[in-house]
Amino acid sequence: MAAFLFKIGAPEQTRDERNVESKHGYVHEMFENIKDKPKNHSQGTLHKYQPNWKSLESRPLPSWYDDGKIGIFLHWGVYSVPSFVDVGNKGLGEWFWWYWKGRVTNGTTEGSNRARKNKESATKFMKENYPPGFEYTDFAPHFQAEFFEPDKWAELFHASGARYIVLTSKHHEGFPLWPSKWSWNWNAMDNGPHRDLVGNKSYNFVKILHIGDLAASVRKKGIKFGLYHSLYEWFNPFYLQDKNNNFTTQIFLKEKLTPELTDLVMRYKPDLVWTDGDWEAPSTYWNCTHFLSWLYNESPVKDTVVTNDRWGLDIRCKHGGFLTCDDRWVPDKQEKRKWENCMTIDKDSWGYRRNANIQDYYNMDELIQILVQTVSKGGNLLMNIGPTADGRIVPLFQERLTQLGQWLRVNGEAIYGTTPWTYEKDSSAEGVWYTSKQIQGQTVEWNGIIKLSALANFIDKNTKVTWIGYGEKIEWQSKDGLEIKIPRLYPHEMPCEWAWTFKIEKS
Repeated sequence: MAAFLFKIGAPEQTRDERNVESKHGYVHEMFENIKDKPKNHSQGTLHKYQPNWKSLESRPLPSWYDDGKIGIFLHWGVYSVPSFVDVGNKGLGEWFWWYWKGRVTNGTTEGSNRARKNKESATKFMKENYPPGFEYTDFAPHFQAEFFEPDKWAELFHASGARYIVLTSKHHEGFPLWPSKWSWNWNAMDNGPHRDLVGNKSYNFVKILHIGDLAASVRKKGIKFGLYHSLYEWFNPFYLQDKNNNFTTQIFLKEKLTPELTDLVMRYKPDLVWTDGDWEAPSTYWNCTHFLSWLYNESPVKDTVVTNDRWGLDIRCKHGGFLTCDDRWVPDKQEKRKWENCMTIDKDSWGYRRNANIQDYYNMDELIQILVQTVSKGGNLLMNIGPTADGRIVPLFQERLTQLGQWLRVNGEAIYGTTPWTYEKDSSAEGVWYTSKQIQGQTVEWNGIIKLSALANFIDKNTKVTWIGYGEKIEWQSKDGLEIKIPRLYPHEMPCEWAWTFKIEKS
């Protein structure tokens, strides 16, 4: 039995043509079969996971996800070309098109005021830097990804200690990073980089050349490969038609979303399907239970795939796979269900923004604190970076990820594969957080002596205390809990920077 202590703060084709040519043209019939006849037609047996939440949520969460703890989010798309939101307005670079051309309400809420300010700054930016008549779609040819080297990205992700990544296959702007036939001339093969930025699977309808296969590159490093996919698209006419019909029609689903999302799963076999853009319509419109029933019963990833909870305005934070609830969400107390804190190293924007300043990014002390607080409450941390339009990960993001990996190489056993302990933090010591691996672990700030009252009923004569990464024996005593004396060390003798981990074992 072992416990860990972290020290925080250390010194377009026609529709008929698409259906004929598509390898996955059966998707509409398939989903109708799931809805009307919940059987595996080849075997005549009932599907194990029926299209209702009680059945779907009886499926165990694949263990790789809970054990992995740390993922990297990648927001990359046409919005990476303007890569601009005004500093100080809490703007989102990936929302640039909406700020510029979307309808902003006249409300008085903080969100409405922020949207108006970002609309004003986006409009001003375009007027000062681009000619009259320039449209958002004109940015796409400049999304070249000419410096994109997926093997180098994978090496960086591996060095960071992340166990999975999630790439935005398509954001709310509707631009897929793979050659989607349901988005003619508005995808990464037909426009911009003219390459499949997700993987290198080739089908009859297109010959893919000089491809950087991110999926294969990360998997070669033992990293799980996940895909983000926005359910809605701001300006898609099919979606807007359904919206005008109060979502009583499903034209967008039949013409775009369902075949496209299914194609994504069949092509790249993602370990994680991370949906978003669900908040305008109910789950019945998105047909999500039927999709998940197919995903869990018949898809090529049925036994290994993980999903989130963003499947409709009535579903988020209630049903689905793991909970996300909202961006940067951390529950007040331990959740019974698995959850994820999706956050971004840029404190505001998820997409890359060229005009960000150094203070707009989290430093390593802040990032490690976010990590240990998240894990101590049973969550995973999905840490976002925004690549540039030319395919680079800028040095600041590289540094943060590399430093995270340095810390995890020393302290990883107190993060990976752990579970929450009875107490998530210690009330008697500022900055102390607990995790467990068969028993428990903890995190602290240093003041020379660490006093941990939460361990009062755990310590006995058989207890062993180890400072992970420090090879010498340390002094401790049982005094209303556990009291650890941290030895005075020169900087070069420290096990690591930013946070320290102590392992408490009981035989």
